[in-house]
Amino acid sequence: MTESRYALIIANDSYQDQGLRQLMSPAQDAEALADVLGDPRIGGFDVQIVRNEPSHAISMRLDDFFADRRPGDTLVVHFSCHGLKSESGELYFAASNTLPRRLASTAVPADFVRLCMSCTRARSIALFLDCCYGGAFPQGAVARAAGDVNVLESFAGEKLGGGRGWAVITASNSMEYAFEGAELTQTAGPRPSVFTSALVSGLATGEADLDEDGRISLDELYEYVFDRVRQENPNQTPSRSVDMQGDLYLARSQRRRIAPSPVPDDVQAAMRSPDIYTRRGAIAELRARMENPDLSVAVGAREALAEIARKDIRAVADEAGRALSEVTVNPYPTRLDFGPVRRGAPPPHQQVRLLGPPLARSCAAHPKTDWLRAAETPDGLDISVDTSAGPGRLSGDIVLKGAVGEGLVHVEAEVLPAAEGRAPVSPEGPTAVVPAAGKPPPARVRPPVPPPPAAHRPIPTRTPVAQTPGRQAPGRREPVAHKPSTHEPSTPAPPRKPPPTAGPPATAAAAAAGPAPRATHRPAQRPTQRPTPQTTPARTQRAPALAAVSLGLSVASLITLVLAAVAAIDAVETRVYIPGASLEVGVVRAGMMEPLIISLITAILALVVVSVARNSLGSSAASETNYAEGPAHATRVLTRTAKCIAIPSLVLAVLILLVYLVARIYA
Repeated sequence: MTESRYALIIANDSYQDQGLRQLMSPAQDAEALADVLGDPRIGGFDVQIVRNEPSHAISMRLDDFFADRRPGDTLVVHFSCHGLKSESGELYFAASNTLPRRLASTAVPADFVRLCMSCTRARSIALFLDCCYGGAFPQGAVARAAGDVNVLESFAGEKLGGGRGWAVITASNSMEYAFEGAELTQTAGPRPSVFTSALVSGLATGEADLDEDGRISLDELYEYVFDRVRQENPNQTPSRSVDMQGDLYLARSQRRRIAPSPVPDDVQAAMRSPDIYTRRGAIAELRARMENPDLSVAVGAREALAEIARKDIRAVADEAGRALSEVTVNPYPTRLDFGPVRRGAPPPHQQVRLLGPPLARSCAAHPKTDWLRAAETPDGLDISVDTSAGPGRLSGDIVLKGAVGEGLVHVEAEVLPAAEGRAPVSPEGPTAVVPAAGKPPPARVRPPVPPPPAAHRPIPTRTPVAQTPGRQAPGRREPVAHKPSTHEPSTPAPPRKPPPTAGPPATAAAAAAGPAPRATHRPAQRPTQRPTPQTTPARTQRAPALAAVSLGLSVASLITLVLAAVAAIDAVETRVYIPGASLEVGVVRAGMMEPLIISLITAILALVVVSVARNSLGSSAASETNYAEGPAHATRVLTRTAKCIAIPSLVLAVLILLVYLVARIYA
């Protein structure tokens, strides 16, 4: 791309004429386009913005923009305003001072723009027209042109001199106009700027880079905008007129097709080997290479695995398919909820991590709605919400496209109307009273706390006071040690009332009530029968828990026994069908010994735990004392089932081990 790149963004959304004021032009989208074109990582243009200027100021800025340029310069002009048509069918661009009855003196003629494009020395020029077209004829006038007037006709004719060419891309293929006196009719109401939004989205996200070469050409941008606009509004068809030699690249893109690096020769030889185990070894090597930080190496390994999955036998192809499924686009979390946000508030942000090896993390984010924003971070993506949308419930998706496939992040938010003059909320709660100016805040009144029940009422404690030997504090008596005696206990004297104390009513009432009476030992009130000892919950659950563990161990023994039997069959097939292979080599390759030993150990442990559970349960009388009927019955059922599984598993595992040892000796 050339270094001299200039862009002029002309946007008008404020008009003095009442009729034009009824139609709102998307100037905000034009400013977003200016930000994208001016980004050094994307467009790298020197951008000038002309917003809400009168017609003579716009004409002067256009003349200055095209003047004094060099042949190697690239120029981009974007109009976001109203397009008006005169009685003679000429096209004008509305300015802030435009009067529909005086277009020649208050609007910018399209012929003037074409004249500036013809006189400049710049070789590459792109003109974007995003205009809401409407008729502006005096009452009773008759249109001299046909019903649909092509916008591109205003820029057709002689070739532009002094350059490689020019291109004009418009938001629609014709001007739709309707009139009612000097004002536009209500049928030509405001339409959303799908065109400029598509331009911004295609350049910002890189989706317009259709061939993924890292550059966005003018043709690619038009194809992307055409599909996007037709998807949003089937009644609107963007059009273009190009008189240019070669490609004009408008922006850079982060989307680059990764060229695969070929796998080493020894790995390719292993992939073509007639030995099934050698090909499986090649799959393991390709799986490791797919996690390489060098993306070209990882892509080459992935393509080799895909070839094995397509062409090899089912057993090997399934293993290659499992290796491919391990490396996918894996965002976390896959669902974001921003909750309620105020319209116009600073955009909220949330982070999405990309998990997996570098190849899985190499992907680009493509928001499917205009109010979603996604920016790359070292760990993943920074997702934000444009709070200018709404108000209402928003729901959209962000598609993550990479070399290993696609991922999806669903985003939701609720945009609330902007707050207008809300009353201040006291930090003490929504029911707090806001004091008037100059007055102290009222004291908080706490609701009375009900006293605890008598059974849970705490006994007041006395703080010990240092006493002089032989003296006693007033109002208190020396504690008397209670000694056991065979005589009847004397009736205790009534407690003395303490002197009244100043304080809160609750405290004075507690003091007036006096200390709680102490419990006295009365042998006659003791129960004459010993209560039945109660067992703790941990003890009542011990036997059922052990029974459950024994059942789990027995099931594990059975599963590992099945794995060992399958491995033994595989080892025998290896010994029979592969010449020169020994039984020991087949057992090692099939991995029979590990599950067989695990099966033996788990079966023995299951039987041991069964005996411990039975011992904990004890006899029938003991079980009735220590356990309820439900846990005792569950323990018996679980231990019986565990024995039925563990004993056959143990016997079969021992038989398989004996057969293997005998065959190894006599083989």
